[in-house]
Amino acid sequence: MTDYSTKRKKYFLQIISIISLILILFTISVKFKNEKVNAFTKSKAEVVLEVDSGRVLFTNNENQRLPMASTTKIITAITAIENADISQDVRITSKTCNVEGSSVYLKDGDIFTLKDLLYGLMLRSGNDCAESIALFVGNTRENFIKMMNSTCKKIGCENTNLTNPHGLPDDNHYTTAMDLAKISAYAMKNVTFCEIVSTKRVTVTEKSQNKKRVFVNKNKMLARFDGANGIKTGYTKKAGRCLVSSAKRNGMQLVCVVINSPQMFERSEELLNGAFCEYSYVPIINSQEMEQFCSLQGFALATVNNSIFYPLKKGETIKCEYEIYNFKRLPLKKGEIIGKISVFNKNSLLFSENIITINRVENKKIFGIIKSRLSEYLTEKYENKQISCALRGCQP
Repeated sequence: MTDYSTKRKKYFLQIISIISLILILFTISVKFKNEKVNAFTKSKAEVVLEVDSGRVLFTNNENQRLPMASTTKIITAITAIENADISQDVRITSKTCNVEGSSVYLKDGDIFTLKDLLYGLMLRSGNDCAESIALFVGNTRENFIKMMNSTCKKIGCENTNLTNPHGLPDDNHYTTAMDLAKISAYAMKNVTFCEIVSTKRVTVTEKSQNKKRVFVNKNKMLARFDGANGIKTGYTKKAGRCLVSSAKRNGMQLVCVVINSPQMFERSEELLNGAFCEYSYVPIINSQEMEQFCSLQGFALATVNNSIFYPLKKGETIKCEYEIYNFKRLPLKKGEIIGKISVFNKNSLLFSENIITINRVENKKIFGIIKSRLSEYLTEKYENKQISCALRGCQP
């Protein structure tokens, strides 16, 4: 009886031990999972923005002024591209070689094209490239910094101030997640900028000795995220890990900014996937359709400058209103504005698009036909109608 009781007790203790071990492992697993999720959401500031419309899809602490490390180089690059011929040769001087932080190890006397230096700037985050570009494009470093700040003001960034071309720490060097998103969206509309930041790997030539060098992009999003096409990583101890990423799916181009984010790639993926799932890119105005409808014997009469798409959530609706102007003077020149289409969400104006003549309009009869065709098309398309989003199924 005693042996039986002892065996039973041992068996019971073994069962308790196994259950305890399972509970401990489960607790560790859950704790790790929660810590991982918390790490993903621990950015100090975040913004997701649709590039073409400028619609802001997500924000978190978007207006706090913060250091942004090497994401500064987005402004350096677009300022250089807009103010210089990037095919020009740049001779490196000793003034710009020895810069602290990340470097591509330029040497005094090296010769690169400005475009190749931009690759070194945006793919390898070379601070020496930043200083070399600033000196070449601005003639002086100080003048180039002024040019960079002017670029920001032109875009409408009121909470950004720059004191250097690379993002090394300075108390007066700062931006906000919202400003950085606006700057990045602006830059992503430039073809040359897009070509550079979407490049995973490039071979450049140092011309004084005809040496080839390979630059590999540090932005892991290009390899790991479907549709990724840019743009810049950044890190300093003061700024933390920063990432501006971009991706395009089903015609919708997004920019995502995370500032001071320990898991910047994972968090950016999470935000971008969420935006692509929650919003659909809906056609609002089709320029080719309007042009075909507003034609006379194959002769195009009027249309809008650009087809317009807009990101909408499921169940969200917008309304379009139109106006066609009266003209007493004729003829009308090609490209003359003869009307306007306005797009509203609830009662807030989202944007307006001008209706223009495609060819010269010589007389009242032709203009009368234009007005009639436009009225028929726009009434059918927009009169007392709302455009809504039927969201596609998505797979993050």
